[in-house]
Amino acid sequence: MSESKSAAALLVGTWRLRSHRQQTVETGETFSPRGERPSGLLTYTADGRFSVLNVPGDRKLPASVKPTSEEALALFDGLTAYAGRYTIVGDKVVHHVEVSWNQLWTGTDQVRGFAVAGDALTIVAGPDPSPIDGKLSVSTLSWDRVR
Repeated sequence: MSESKSAAALLVGTWRLRSHRQQTVETGETFSPRGERPSGLLTYTADGRFSVLNVPGDRKLPASVKPTSEEALALFDGLTAYAGRYTIVGDKVVHHVEVSWNQLWTGTDQVRGFAVAGDALTIVAGPDPSPIDGKLSVSTLSWDRVR
């Protein structure tokens, strides 16, 4: 089995977001943009597909099934959702984005560093402009394998 196939085998499955830390490159400031208890799922399939959905842990319920414009904006704020194909190059996973919550990402390649240790996955993004605040940042997302 080649190194990339071995790495791919380690990624296959569904992962639950445990934490998301973002460090602003210019200031070195580190914070949790989705709060201390974010919610999210990341799935990698054996046939080379992925999907991710992350939200803040403290989202407020809308008053009804159809959110008001203000409620919809609040629900959208902090959301990250995209899916497509993935490939592995060394210690990087490349997300080839086919559909995205932010149309700016659709059709792009999002390169992420990754490491798997048992049932823990660490994904490192950046430095890139953050979809949370637009600042040049490095984001570290920690995940636990869903069993």
